[in-house]
Amino acid sequence: MLRLNGTKSSRVTRSLTAAAAALTLFGVAACGSGGPETGSAGDELEGLEGTIGSKDFAEQYILAHITSQLFNAHGADTETNTSMVGSTNVRSAFETGELDGYWEYTGTAWITYFQETEPLETPEEMFEAVKESDAEDGIHWFDPAPLNNTYSLAILSEKADELGVEKLSDIAGLDPADQTFCIESEFSTRDDGWPGLKEAYDLDIPDNNVAMLDTGVVYTETAKAETCNFGEVFQTDGRISNLDLLVLEDDRNFFPAYQGALTMKQEIVDEYPALTEIVGELSELLTTEVMQELNELADVEGEDPEDIATDWLEENDLV
Repeated sequence: MLRLNGTKSSRVTRSLTAAAAALTLFGVAACGSGGPETGSAGDELEGLEGTIGSKDFAEQYILAHITSQLFNAHGADTETNTSMVGSTNVRSAFETGELDGYWEYTGTAWITYFQETEPLETPEEMFEAVKESDAEDGIHWFDPAPLNNTYSLAILSEKADELGVEKLSDIAGLDPADQTFCIESEFSTRDDGWPGLKEAYDLDIPDNNVAMLDTGVVYTETAKAETCNFGEVFQTDGRISNLDLLVLEDDRNFFPAYQGALTMKQEIVDEYPALTEIVGELSELLTTEVMQELNELADVEGEDPEDIATDWLEENDLV
């Protein structure tokens, strides 16, 4: 927990569930604090101690390690916790002080936390809206990265040619036998996920045409085009190009923007104003294309997210 002026925040005990397989795959420990030497880039954050958390997929693991290592290079003493499962669990741990910061997505905050069912017109409007709403509860959103990790549906490129699909609205015109989907459990219940998608695109899909799978399996099964023709994907995922998947155009603009931004408690930012410049320099480099490349190293090449973070920070002269 972060200690400000010597005061230690309380801990919340939580049971951890089925992220073990994913964590083993990536070699991610529940807590880690490797990377560049402490203070190697300056001492602006000396005295800052805490835990940077993540959700349970590669992009979040990488961002957590990048952030913790960058902070430590500027004099902080932080660690990572990459063992939590699901957006709501991570958000709850952040709100109660078990985590001191983590990367969130504007669309997730707007729809899942604030219960807004209609996305705003532009990414800029979405960011300002969530930033303003969270500020009322003492939560600070740093300027967002250019990356947009929005949901979409993808299909094997060869299968797309066979079925003649390029955009999401094409699915409704297919033979029902070809309207098969692989999705993950969280997507199946979110307003910005499966229920809303079916309504927006007039899809009447029987339950037996939908396979509920873990995130990684969704990609591999979509690439096989056997269990399903269409799979739920994240646009920053490195497996899209590696598996020759085609992301279908969201021609009715259903999916909201999912810009990533680091969130922390406002009192921490007030105590350490140098955070704004340090995080800003980092965020501007994190484009969708950069995250695809970093995610591919983890999801396809099997590299450790902590090592990926260290190498990237060094390559970009941030530490």
